[in-house]
Amino acid sequence: MKKYILLIMGLLTVAGFAFSQNPIIRDQFSADPAARVFNGKIYLFPSHDIPTPPEKNLRENWFCMEDYHAFSSENLVNWIDHGVIVRQNKVAWVDSTSYSMWAPDCVERNGKYYFYFPANKKTDGTNERRGFGIGVAVADKPEGPYNAQIEPIEGINGIDPNILIDKNGQAYIYWSMGNIFVAKLKENMLELASEPQIISNLPANGLKEGPFVFERNGIYYLTFPHVENKTERLEYAMGDNPMGPFKMTGVIMDESPTGCWTNHHSMVEFKDQWYLFYHHNDYSPDFDKNRSVRIDSLFFNEDGTIQKVMPTLRGVGLTKASDKIQIDRYSAISDKGAKVDFNNPENTFEGWKSVLSGKGTSIQYNTVGFNKKYKKVQIKAASDLGGTIEIRLDKVDGPVVAEVNIPAATNWKTIDSKISQIKPGNHHLFVVLKNKNPVEIDWIRFTD
Repeated sequence: MKKYILLIMGLLTVAGFAFSQNPIIRDQFSADPAARVFNGKIYLFPSHDIPTPPEKNLRENWFCMEDYHAFSSENLVNWIDHGVIVRQNKVAWVDSTSYSMWAPDCVERNGKYYFYFPANKKTDGTNERRGFGIGVAVADKPEGPYNAQIEPIEGINGIDPNILIDKNGQAYIYWSMGNIFVAKLKENMLELASEPQIISNLPANGLKEGPFVFERNGIYYLTFPHVENKTERLEYAMGDNPMGPFKMTGVIMDESPTGCWTNHHSMVEFKDQWYLFYHHNDYSPDFDKNRSVRIDSLFFNEDGTIQKVMPTLRGVGLTKASDKIQIDRYSAISDKGAKVDFNNPENTFEGWKSVLSGKGTSIQYNTVGFNKKYKKVQIKAASDLGGTIEIRLDKVDGPVVAEVNIPAATNWKTIDSKISQIKPGNHHLFVVLKNKNPVEIDWIRFTD
């Protein structure tokens, strides 16, 4: 109970911003990200994992989700949390004891924003649940406020809604429940315009869920998580019609190397680059029902097939040299003598630290923007014995721009050190341990 209260207090005191390093939402758990471009910005609509409230009679070791937040960004680096947009106890048809508000989606049509979400329905007077419905909440702005419809969409029993509005204006809704289904939507975006049909030619064995469909260059892509072995990997099929048939084509992202059971995603083009939004259990490595959203770049081959995405900690976007550069979200790290740990295992939202413990070990952080000349580097670090690190540019044996002595101390110190001139532009940073005394680093940044 004490740990739960401390965690909630921590969430309430963190500012509503996150950064381009993975995970991108850094003050709460988030999963199942639906990313959309509205009005020149990226809007993100994830589900929201929470620790199981101790006073609730919920299944242990399972997903617990009671509301949805909306986030937005103009650059994929700084994210604004617009707060809760839909809450289970504010939707008339939802069983608010079920904590089952799973993967959502949101689209715009005719100046209105339609937010689709699954949840368990209230009972009908018996003690038996009625299963999952998919509801719609409507707003005038992507960040809300949203007004939920009194009833879920008639004719759908399932989870993980996804919406495609085709080039001819026809809207389609996809969802999962054992199979993946599709139906047309009416112009009002609130009712089915056709009978649901199962999408065929998909893998017969293993869990399939979380469909996300998009069109590119006349090709329709049906993408979805699939458990072929023990955990989900992201797969896709291609076709020339939004209702199929689709042909299984390949894998977008392999199974989690650390055993996170689920993955769930969306794919979006923003400023001429495609991105894959997905999730992993970064802040909860021992419990994969508390997950966090990530982003990595996505690329296509000339024939339209998708290049497999390798998940990264660095994520995407240009980090300003004046920002606190979290080098623990590294681009590369030495095979031996370097690792990443939580700053505070009791509250993982305090983030990570890099630990260098062997002479010459290094950690690499790519794409830092130096838009002007800086005079100093500031480092938050600790070293029991006192250590020395070098900051090098562009390669591990590149020019040394700073040599920083970390004083012997058991607690964190913020150290300022002069730097040699750095040519304005984008550079990769390498932090290298010069001697053998271990050093822990929280962040670095460049100042005037």
